Amino acid sequence: MTVLITGGSGSGKSAYAEKLAEEEYSNRNLQKENTDNPTGKLYYIATMHIADAESEQRVKRHQQMRKDKGFLTIECFNRLERIIPMLHPGDVLLLECMSNLLANEMYDEEGRIWDREKEACKQMEHAIVQPILTLSRTVAHIVIVTNEIFSDGSRYQEDTECYVNLLGILNQRLSSLADHVVEVVCSIPVCRKGELLC
Repeated sequence: MTVLITGGSGSGKSAYAEKLAEEEYSNRNLQKENTDNPTGKLYYIATMHIADAESEQRVKRHQQMRKDKGFLTIECFNRLERIIPMLHPGDVLLLECMSNLLANEMYDEEGRIWDREKEACKQMEHAIVQPILTLSRTVAHIVIVTNEIFSDGSRYQEDTECYVNLLGILNQRLSSLADHVVEVVCSIPVCRKGELLC
């Protein structure tokens, strides 16, 4: 199952996504308690580079939120396909966050989205969407976090406009693939597709 969680900065989307992944993992363990099948692992796929004091504080805050919840953290700033061989069918993933992953694929040296015009969408499909599709087929459950950054009405420089447009396209693409889409507003989950799971 694939769940896409969106919301603005500070909306509570990360806390909701963690709760959702934890509950899914716990439920899977309870269901498999009397079988010989392995239960899998609970992974947090972190996509944020620590570039400055603000990002360092954000990472520390998220680490504190996850403390003692059983998440195993994998840092994967780009090239998601690299983590596929270490995953198993019973695993539950929390992938956070699409805005970071897209920026890394666009601006890091190892990034694969170099075009800023017509080829950018194709490159994004190859670099981000296809690996996520493979992840969703590999594991039991994946929760994907993205950002809603489209409401401020600001105009940006051309390169930033390209990033914002691509994130919008990526969010649309992932929402079409997801079984459930939830927008978190002021820590309140609002179902946009499927149903609320917790």
